[in-house]
Amino acid sequence: MKTSLAIPVEKTTSSRLPQTDFSNLVFGKTISDHMFVADYINGEWTNLKIEPYAPLVLSPANATLHYGQSIFEGLKAYKNDQGEILVFRADANWSRMNESAERMCMPSIPEEIFMEGMMQLLELDKAWVPSGKGSSLYIRPFMFAMDDYIGVKPSEKYKFIIFTCPVGNYYSKPVSVKVETVFTRANEGGTGAAKTAGNYAASLYPARKAQMDGYDQLLWTDGKSHSKIEESGTMNVMFKIDGKLITAPTDSGTILKGITRNSVIQLAKDWNQQLEERFLSVQELETALKEGTLEEAFGTGTAATIAHIERINVNGKDYILPSISSSSFSKRVLAELDGIKYGSINDPHNWIIKV
Repeated sequence: MKTSLAIPVEKTTSSRLPQTDFSNLVFGKTISDHMFVADYINGEWTNLKIEPYAPLVLSPANATLHYGQSIFEGLKAYKNDQGEILVFRADANWSRMNESAERMCMPSIPEEIFMEGMMQLLELDKAWVPSGKGSSLYIRPFMFAMDDYIGVKPSEKYKFIIFTCPVGNYYSKPVSVKVETVFTRANEGGTGAAKTAGNYAASLYPARKAQMDGYDQLLWTDGKSHSKIEESGTMNVMFKIDGKLITAPTDSGTILKGITRNSVIQLAKDWNQQLEERFLSVQELETALKEGTLEEAFGTGTAATIAHIERINVNGKDYILPSISSSSFSKRVLAELDGIKYGSINDPHNWIIKV
């Protein structure tokens, strides 16, 4: 790997690698040895370094804790059969993070700092990338305000960190979802298109209510009328009805521009799959479920890649979807994405970066 930034490295003196059970990874629970850190001070990024993963020291007056200036990304690295480390679409994550930063009045991250910090961190902790299909190294870049000031205004100082987690599958089985018509994930003019912490905090209560009712997640609807499907839990969502793939557009400002979503759309176009980027109404969904024209529904996201949906509750009634076959679009697109990520098939769109 060629590097252009000389980033100081402090290696851990007590690696947790020997104590890690890679056959029993709970998503997000196991953290790798090191993290990349940078500070934004006086209008520039400085103090770039890689150091042992450790707790942070924060003032009780830290602006993030009070006013929520915090953004993050999620992407993955994979190990191919030759032992090489492959990262999927990191440039898209860097670009989206800067879109979130602009919306949240935060400084942009130079591509060189984002990419070099991540790649040098992965080179150092490459032994943490698990082997085998379904396993990967989850990469979490995030930025938050560092002013110690109680007052509602954008911070002047920020911290940018990247750490990693070896993970297995996010969902072990197809999921059940419920159409949400009371609570809202995002409204037009809000922060729905930004990957910011507050969006996820707002979703916790309605998601917990759905889980208490026996559902894994929600199908979020628009905040104005609750008549249009927007997302599924923390993922974009797609439906195949009468042979057409339908997914909500991302130009409303209420929906995150999912990188997995974008990848699925590109593959659908490559395969001449009929595709409509439009809102699916709750009424259309209910009709398709009643008439049996909904062939499949699935969430798309970094953590799960493709999350098949097996049950949908609309207006208080459960509908069971058809079983996923080997010829299903979602099954085929999952296999294609996995093949690209693990390096077993051709990467025609140059989505992979080698560490």
